[in-house]
Amino acid sequence: MIFEHQSYTQRVVFGAGTARTRLAAEVERHGAHRVLLVAAPSAREQAASLTASLPMAGVVDEVRMHVPVEVADAARRRAEETGADLLLAVGGGSATGTAKAVALSSGLPIVAVPTTYAGSEVTPVWGLTDDGRKTTGVDERVLPRTVIYDPALTLSLPVEMSIASGLNALAHCVDSLWAPRVNPVDTALALEAAHALAEGLPRVHADPAALEGRSSTLYGAYLGALAFAGAGSGLHHKICHVLGGAYDLPHAQTHAVVLPHVLAFNAPAAPREAARLARALDAPDARAALDALYTAVEAPRSLRALGLPEDRLPEAAALIAEAAPPSNPRPVTEADALAILKAAF
Repeated sequence: MIFEHQSYTQRVVFGAGTARTRLAAEVERHGAHRVLLVAAPSAREQAASLTASLPMAGVVDEVRMHVPVEVADAARRRAEETGADLLLAVGGGSATGTAKAVALSSGLPIVAVPTTYAGSEVTPVWGLTDDGRKTTGVDERVLPRTVIYDPALTLSLPVEMSIASGLNALAHCVDSLWAPRVNPVDTALALEAAHALAEGLPRVHADPAALEGRSSTLYGAYLGALAFAGAGSGLHHKICHVLGGAYDLPHAQTHAVVLPHVLAFNAPAAPREAARLARALDAPDARAALDALYTAVEAPRSLRALGLPEDRLPEAAALIAEAAPPSNPRPVTEADALAILKAAF
């Protein structure tokens, strides 16, 4: 057995209520005196309650999906104007991504308090969108130093968004099975994460106010993001980066819609990985198990419903074929990419 595995230094605090009881101590641990909050307007009320006792320097509330460069530039200016010495990201992946854009250029540390299952808080991956093209990279400066996972903060996330966000987390797991830096450690994390998500999401769907389902889903999202951080971006994420950057499709829902079709494309060429995923999902067949899960949680299924124009499919397919990783279990031609998109459409 020969492999390489990259680990990253990060402190994680997990548990219901920890955002209220542990956040101040975690900020103090970093010696911060001027905290810049990064949170979308929808998360401001929640964030204000959590930060009432903190030494706040200001707020960045222009937070958008896929982090347009103009949003990143405005956030960077705000950090300079306020003399911030720590970034506090409260919310989903867009808030974390905006904080990462600031850290990328400034080196400021980030404390992340996720309120969704996005997983960005665990990875050193940054992304910026300029003129309809999303660029991503890896830099340890953007990895949050501390993450506080509080399942209670996800209770306010609507069921439909909870399901989409959780399936985005499941996409981290599946993509990690054949990503460019795949290794046994990240595979083990991905499979445990998939199992936790497959248990948690139906519970969230059935009883959104119960912490048990929320905790299992958040735990799975954390492990799935760890796997993704080590294994890297596979075909699924390359497809979704193209669709999000070029056509401004909603992030989590796009990942949810695309996932079954990438699994269907890759599984025949990766039978061992597909079989292990099936076992993690407590089923004889991974594709059938995923379809059953999607039915049970009423998952989004259509790129058309997300607003992708049908006449843009050939253009998107060309971009995907260009971005597809050479390490994918089977080659990806432009025709293959178009077939995947048509199936997802």
